[in-house]
Amino acid sequence: MNARIEIIQGDITQQDVEAIVNAANTTLLGGGGVDGAIHRAAGPELLDECRSLRGCATGAAKITRGYRLTAQWVIHTVGPVWQGGDHDEDALLAGCYHQCFSLAESHGIATIAFPSISTGAYRFPVERAARIALSETRRFLKTNRTLRKVVFVCFNAMTYDCYQRFAAEAEKPVNSEQ
Repeated sequence: MNARIEIIQGDITQQDVEAIVNAANTTLLGGGGVDGAIHRAAGPELLDECRSLRGCATGAAKITRGYRLTAQWVIHTVGPVWQGGDHDEDALLAGCYHQCFSLAESHGIATIAFPSISTGAYRFPVERAARIALSETRRFLKTNRTLRKVVFVCFNAMTYDCYQRFAAEAEKPVNSEQ
């Protein structure tokens, strides 16, 4: 696997990175899952700053300070709700990663941790999400040298196994013999 990509099972709020990504809702005012955990760990100042951002569109991202988190920054991105795959869900999810990487680059962030965006309450299929996440990450890392480490923090074993399996498949050489 790419030495700059790491896949772990754990708690994203505990990661020792410069930025963590929040799988937020469009209001950016907290919610369940990863979003709620990040807001609780960061403290009420995060909610205050998020109020000033006036929401975020699906597929977009916005950045705030990390407050009480180890991470200096929180990049909030709104993944798509799965609607069967015929409503631009793949492109919207890819856009989340593109926007997060763009914010990381513009803020000089060298280490970042992502959750499995949209695979919880938004029901995006985990395998499909893992493929998009890892391919967008590899694409970005090909041209960017500032970002030293991208960590995918999987909440449960099933998600971790899926990310590991796809990462291993993507690294296999293609057999050109017919």
